[in-house]
Amino acid sequence: MGDDGNPTAQKAQLRKRCLAARGGVGAERRAMAGTRLYARLMGLRGRTIAGYLPIGSEADPTNVMRVLSRDNRICVPVVTARGAPLRFREWWPGCALETGDFGVSVPTEGGWRVPDVVIVPLVGFDPDGGRLGYGGGFYDRTLAGMGDALVVGFALEAQRMPTLPQDRTDIRLPYIVTDAGVHAPGGAA
Repeated sequence: MGDDGNPTAQKAQLRKRCLAARGGVGAERRAMAGTRLYARLMGLRGRTIAGYLPIGSEADPTNVMRVLSRDNRICVPVVTARGAPLRFREWWPGCALETGDFGVSVPTEGGWRVPDVVIVPLVGFDPDGGRLGYGGGFYDRTLAGMGDALVVGFALEAQRMPTLPQDRTDIRLPYIVTDAGVHAPGGAA
């Protein structure tokens, strides 16, 4: 890869590859990913679920969030400061949004929530639950303090890499849902 073993350079090159692959996925595969995410979470009732409002070509969980909002509280991540964990603000279908940090839409009102379930966007992933994000470390810092929360990565199968370099602060995911199915690197399905 021309990265001389530098994990930061490796990750930067892998981000480019994953983003290009993700951008080339068609509507049918994207819809299948949403269907599989809903199938994984449809039994939840009375929970607080953190989704996200997608940017660029990210796998889009908003239709799933709409349906789950009938029986659960939904929230989305908000960057409050660089280097800090994410906070989660309540979201509901049709709520007023504004553009927050990094071009991400965030609700203009609503309470702060601590989620029981976190749907995590991915730039890339590997079969061992390794996650490649955008490089800011926001989700790693956040997930490190989430305790018993159910964490579910959400991506498109095109984003799968054979292996990803991992730093000591990188959090591995127990589940990753894609258009191809549910991957459970830890063995639980």
